Amino acid sequence: MQKQLGAWFLAAFMGCGVTVANASVYALPAQGNVVGALEAVTTHRDDTLLDIGRFYDLGYNQVTAANPGVNPWLPGEASKVVIPAEYILPPKPWTGIIVDIPARRIYYFPVNDRVVYTYPVGVFLPGWKEALTDTRIIAKYKMPAWNVPKNIHAWFEKKFHMDIPWYWPPGAENPMGELAMETGLSGIFIHGTYHPWGVGMRASQGCFQMFPENVAQLFPMVPVGTPVRIIDQPNLVGVRDGQVYLQSYKPMYAYHKKGIPELQRAVMAIKSFMVRNRIDEHIDWGMVRHIVAEHNTVALPIGVDAPSYATLSAALPATPYAYAPYGPSANGAAVPPPLPLASAADQEHLHVQVTFPDQKP
Repeated sequence: MQKQLGAWFLAAFMGCGVTVANASVYALPAQGNVVGALEAVTTHRDDTLLDIGRFYDLGYNQVTAANPGVNPWLPGEASKVVIPAEYILPPKPWTGIIVDIPARRIYYFPVNDRVVYTYPVGVFLPGWKEALTDTRIIAKYKMPAWNVPKNIHAWFEKKFHMDIPWYWPPGAENPMGELAMETGLSGIFIHGTYHPWGVGMRASQGCFQMFPENVAQLFPMVPVGTPVRIIDQPNLVGVRDGQVYLQSYKPMYAYHKKGIPELQRAVMAIKSFMVRNRIDEHIDWGMVRHIVAEHNTVALPIGVDAPSYATLSAALPATPYAYAPYGPSANGAAVPPPLPLASAADQEHLHVQVTFPDQKP
């Protein structure tokens, strides 16, 4: 059994490709619907999980949920951090832009390329709700201004006793950032932000907020008229190399105030997926229960012979995270400059011994 697990790890981690920081683009699989791979890094003394997450195009929800027990602000020197850059793609059709609200991620499928770009987004605050619908990109704006809707102005006044301006001119202090794509939904944009550390959180009144460097990459690729589909998929089911996967995000209460329990929804999604794709695999339903309860945002195999996340993460090879933290210049709407390398003193001590299950320490 140990040798089988060791072989499973090597196949899973060495055969799935790597994540390219600040350019999360993956070839669409010829079979199945899972892209990317899990990775791991070790921290130096000045890192935060937010720095590492941003570098790998992960939102706050992903990088923190995948690393339970790690302090987001002070992970400590030589801490091991899992990079959950493995994704079950949203349901087909794979066209245009798809925003999965509970995942807090956006997916872009270009018309003429068999690839997918995926980025984290900030979504609506509690008390707000986005429509689950189809729309299109109807306009694009460089250096947008923002005319504050009446309901947002009233919300700030009621909640924070703030009389915010009715008009925000273009510039570094504009909440919409430097690039914005307008959807056909009234007042709803996909845009940058002057508060990038809110990406992956519930931080907007309905728009989808992106890291400035991510929207700078996406903006020129997306033509006006691109379809946009907004979905609610807290439990994504996939298949890779004949193995069934489950990726679970925390559900948005706005869409699930009543109805069937979350575990039951996940079980129904798994069984329906297996029937549609004619998959015959024995599922570890105890593992499914644990994944759904934990919402760790990691795409995990759920067959009866699959290792647990604790086993996977412990055996995942880790390399030192090589970059210095994002500085003050990354705290606004502009694209930050390339990150400098961390100092040699920071890097030289960052080593984590990796022991696979079929090896003795």
